[in-house]
Amino acid sequence: MNDKNQERDVYVAIADPTRRKMLRLLADAEELSLHEITPHFQMGRTAVSKHLAILKEAGLVSARKVGRETRYRLNAGPLREIEDWVSFYRKFWRERMLLLNQILEEEEE
Repeated sequence: MNDKNQERDVYVAIADPTRRKMLRLLADAEELSLHEITPHFQMGRTAVSKHLAILKEAGLVSARKVGRETRYRLNAGPLREIEDWVSFYRKFWRERMLLLNQILEEEEE
């Protein structure tokens, strides 16, 4: 897999804590500009913009021009892939915990 494809991967995009924080920030607002997002991070606008570009390439963020500024909005649809993956393991651990409970109850008797 080349670097460009990895940037578009949802898992790669959310692997970075800064980008996860950006997604959370965008989830709490309808739309934000780069100017409004940058103060929430200890980095410059260029670095914030690069993070937003990775989120956009992964389809997690959409952008639209309003005059001279770009406004960003969360697109949570691609996160469904993550939710599906996690739900499999949630079921896996639930079944293991039920089995462990059963074993412990049998030992108590």
